[in-house]
Amino acid sequence: MKIATFNVNGIKTRLPHLLRWLEREQPDVACLQELKALDEAFPADEIRQAGYHPLWKGQRSWNGVAILARGTEPVEIRRSLPGDEDNEQSRYLEAAINGIVVGCLYLPNGNPQPGPKFDYKLAWFERFIAHAKTLVDSKHPVILCGDYNVVPTDRDIYNPRSWKKDALLQPETRECYQRLLAQGWTDAIRHLHPDAAIYTFWDYFRQHWQHDSGLRIDHLLLNRALAPALRGAGVDKWVRGEEKASDHAPTWVDLDLGR
Repeated sequence: MKIATFNVNGIKTRLPHLLRWLEREQPDVACLQELKALDEAFPADEIRQAGYHPLWKGQRSWNGVAILARGTEPVEIRRSLPGDEDNEQSRYLEAAINGIVVGCLYLPNGNPQPGPKFDYKLAWFERFIAHAKTLVDSKHPVILCGDYNVVPTDRDIYNPRSWKKDALLQPETRECYQRLLAQGWTDAIRHLHPDAAIYTFWDYFRQHWQHDSGLRIDHLLLNRALAPALRGAGVDKWVRGEEKASDHAPTWVDLDLGR
């Protein structure tokens, strides 16, 4: 079973890229972030024609998350984090798919920091950590995947000196991520590729894509029940090289559920 996460950076603009990726790579589950569209503008018909059943939660101009399942209907579990039900920002979606609990998240960016946006990022992160704690020891296999807007360590970025003031690298941000992992979650990419320079995001400035000056901020975390099934993880970098592409590339795990 292949599960992927992809910040599309605008579902309407990037729909051709998304459909080409789905056709070529055929993930069984795809978690999408930054839809930047209202619910009624989500291209559900086109996605169904591609063989996927979608579950989505949109928002005008910003945010928005979706879970696509190939050949089966995702069963919705929740549309927001506990304690976050009245929040208008669309950042979390959770569903059951073929016996696996899939959480799709778009953690706040937090810039500029310090300031209210960074405070909101940390508060949202705390709610997410609290919810993750209820899932890590579940007997059900669970995966939490999405754009975490966290560069976990200096080896996850081409040059940390250029980003010292960015919210993605702040000590408070990294400490939250480490506390999350300490619950017992497996960071799939780092578990299989402990020393490799692997990036999932390249911004549009200073030819960062052309020079492979990237960051790893899209993560797939497996709970204790699912971690033994991990057999592969990687990044579909070719998508980032498409014309007018998202600044993220799809990131995925390959699971052997028989294990």
